[in-house]
Amino acid sequence: MTGDPRRWAMVLLALFGAAIIYAALGPADWQVRLGLHWLVEHFLGFFVLTLLACIAYPRPLRLAVVLLPVAVGLEAAQALTPDRTPNIATALVAAAAVASAALLADAFFRLRNRRDDT
Repeated sequence: MTGDPRRWAMVLLALFGAAIIYAALGPADWQVRLGLHWLVEHFLGFFVLTLLACIAYPRPLRLAVVLLPVAVGLEAAQALTPDRTPNIATALVAAAAVASAALLADAFFRLRNRRDDT
């Protein structure tokens, strides 16, 4: 079954976003770990989430304005859970991942538009 890539990106974005929210706020014992350093895992998670969002809605800088506070807010919300504590390094890594992915997607879209115009 084929379809619009943006529609598939929206579905994957919803699933991946729910997984990140669950991983951030769910029980710590139930987390799935990749075996990488926890900062690398946070970076990859938010980087992929932002790239999926950029495919679904190709306005990367607008998405960054929305996703940056969400990434930091999820880390801050861990103060409300009984088995976690917020970490400033994790919040900064998540914000850096969002910004990096949004800037990379913006550069890609601009280059693609420039090539299509010629």
